[in-house]
Amino acid sequence: MKWQQLSSNEKSKYFVGEYLRVRERSTSLCSCLAAEDHAVQPVAYVSPPKWHLGHTTWFFEEVILEKCLSGYTRFNQQYRLLFNSYYKSAGKHWQQNQRGDLSRPTVEEVIRYRSYVDNLIVNYLSSAEVDDSDLSLLEIGLHHEQQHQELLLMDIKYIFGCNPISPVFSEARLSTASLINQTWRSFNEGISQIGAFEGSFAYDNEKPKHKTYIYSFAISESTVTNGDYLEFIDSGGYDQAEFWLSLGWDWVSNEEITHPLYWRKIDNEWYEFSLHGLNLLDLNAPVTHVSYFEADAYAKWKGVRLPSEQEMEVYLASYDGEFFGISECEKRARDKPDIYHPTQSDAPFGQVWCWSKSQYSGYPGYKPYQGMLTEYNGKFMCNQFVLRGGCIATPYGHYRHSYRNFYAPNQRWMFSGIRLAKDI
Repeated sequence: MKWQQLSSNEKSKYFVGEYLRVRERSTSLCSCLAAEDHAVQPVAYVSPPKWHLGHTTWFFEEVILEKCLSGYTRFNQQYRLLFNSYYKSAGKHWQQNQRGDLSRPTVEEVIRYRSYVDNLIVNYLSSAEVDDSDLSLLEIGLHHEQQHQELLLMDIKYIFGCNPISPVFSEARLSTASLINQTWRSFNEGISQIGAFEGSFAYDNEKPKHKTYIYSFAISESTVTNGDYLEFIDSGGYDQAEFWLSLGWDWVSNEEITHPLYWRKIDNEWYEFSLHGLNLLDLNAPVTHVSYFEADAYAKWKGVRLPSEQEMEVYLASYDGEFFGISECEKRARDKPDIYHPTQSDAPFGQVWCWSKSQYSGYPGYKPYQGMLTEYNGKFMCNQFVLRGGCIATPYGHYRHSYRNFYAPNQRWMFSGIRLAKDI
């Protein structure tokens, strides 16, 4: 039966199950953390784990409960300030770089806050006639929380990575990557359809579906490996200005960048820190945690380029026949739910987010969400580049080929990698 043919009660029942599954996943990710781990903020762009747990709860409170429940009483009025991220229309918010200054509320209080909101959401879905517009808001909230689950893993990794004792988040054993020969997949010139399909969830920045002209190109079937990138380092790539964008060269020089984030050289051996601890660098695994500046410089060094986001979507969509109905992220989540480090350079998607050369902006005919959510995506369409393909930390059910991730060109604490392209 199609979604449109379901009754309101049937839709609400479905969302109760999804809501509980997604919310439990967030607390599960934090279950191995100590209270001390929850409050650390080593840099401005990394948020303490307990803030993520509080903010995702505030989102449901602000978007659903305040709107849908008459006379709703907030768990704590002060949380409107503490857990609002950047929504100006929702009032004042605590500054991002000061989230780690707060010892209170405690982790236990935040968990009580989550339970309070969860009970009210489930009761609302179970006992009321919920219209499609409210369910649409709830669905955005679920995907918003899944975004924060990926951010949680990114931030926990950064927090642990700053610690010289290299704490281990997951005890699961990583497999050694296999050696992959680089091959290229070619696509002919022509008009392609880009953007999200109607009828399935997608953010406003993935719409509308539209036509775009693509010139003939080839794209690498594998992502750049640690071994590939080590050759760039050993050849003096970080010391040769001709490979770097002007801002990239300033960044490399001023920040004294000489290798990807989380690489460490110990007794003349390269190691890599991951959520599984500190291990010898796996030369066949995808290079991870590189900036746009590094990805672009590497591509220039190789005599090729980064793909556009349109080329990336055409490439990713070409695998729909082989992976119909389930993504690499979903297969990984089902088969190995505790693996949080990429080990397959030949996976078409689901291992590392790959930088595109495309700057983040609205599609032709782009219309942002209305109300408070108009600030969700559109306000960031400046000085950011698009990444495609999902990563090892992307939650089950959250990935789709039209997904447009975006970061500033110097950022690299996300699970970012490199896929190369060339004109043919």
